[in-house]
Amino acid sequence: MRAIKAAFKILSSLKLTVVCLCCALVLVFVGTLAQVEQGLYLAQARYFQSFMVYWSPSQGGLRIPVFPGGYFIGTVLLVNLIAAHSVRFTFTKKKIGIFMVHAGIILLLLGQLTTELFSIESHMRLTEGESKSYSENGRRSELVVIDPSDPTSDEVISIPESRLKSNATIDHPRIPVTIKVRSYFPNSRLSRRAPMMATTPPPASHGLGQTIEVAAVPPTVKMDERNLPSAVVELVGPSGSLGTWLVSSVLEDFQEFEVGGKAFKIGMRFERYYKPFNLELQQFTHEKYRGTEIPKNFASRVRLKNLQTGEDREVSIYMNNPLRYGGETFYQSGFDDKDPRVTILQVVRNPSWITPYVACTLSGAGLLVQFLTHLIGFAKRRKS
Repeated sequence: MRAIKAAFKILSSLKLTVVCLCCALVLVFVGTLAQVEQGLYLAQARYFQSFMVYWSPSQGGLRIPVFPGGYFIGTVLLVNLIAAHSVRFTFTKKKIGIFMVHAGIILLLLGQLTTELFSIESHMRLTEGESKSYSENGRRSELVVIDPSDPTSDEVISIPESRLKSNATIDHPRIPVTIKVRSYFPNSRLSRRAPMMATTPPPASHGLGQTIEVAAVPPTVKMDERNLPSAVVELVGPSGSLGTWLVSSVLEDFQEFEVGGKAFKIGMRFERYYKPFNLELQQFTHEKYRGTEIPKNFASRVRLKNLQTGEDREVSIYMNNPLRYGGETFYQSGFDDKDPRVTILQVVRNPSWITPYVACTLSGAGLLVQFLTHLIGFAKRRKS
């Protein structure tokens, strides 16, 4: 019992609050500097979207925790705030405002944690006249095996990029072959192979890998660039090896292979998120300031079709006027400099998007209530 009381005393102490805030300051400082070499997304994942910050020696895969991460600090602060309330504060009319303010802070912390854990950001690239029912993650790829035997729809089996490590073996109950990863390149550059000048064998024995060279490129951390992963995989069927294929997110066409007289397709692409509706781009307008190349306004007029609900309508998406539909928000994000008919929509799924609004409103109302409570009390005392 004493141990529980001692632990509760520590969790509710002001010293713990100060320590957490100091750790948060250090983490923000170090994480911001790390963005220069590691890039925004990698630094966020390592320092802010983690429970611990790990250090790895140059040799070996050992990971040593060296500092608390953003998730850990935020969780401890949340527990500390709740524990402090239960120990120090008693609910009275004069303290309603304080309780409202702290409830707003707690809700804000919980909402941010939910956002970090469950929000998904992707993009949808559309050309005028084109219709899509999926968005893509521009920073994560997937290996896909497609069964096109059904004339009405394809069966797609996706394998996340995290499993594509060199010498890895991948088995899936719906894939009739075993996939062995012979080589994996987190970032790569493809070029046409010159048969008369090449002194090394092609990277693959089947498909496009017979005519293409693949070279490893250092992973990029720049905001305006993205990694283009590639892999050389061997397919092993019931009767033995079928050969090797080169798959890459650079290649748009999928390659075919056959097992037991049945045709399949294999390839790599950016990770997709399918929707129960279609968006068709009808018109894209891009305005610039006169005499400059500075964007002034760009907007997309899209047609939304949902076969399940029978909905069919036109929607305009432009700056500060997104489309909210099906739990997702479609923002006008960008365009293609080379093709004026192409628009790029950012797609955000955030189940707790309303939490910050409620939290800030609750905290603001709490400050107002607390101020008015003291003001009215002061006015009464002065009158008397």
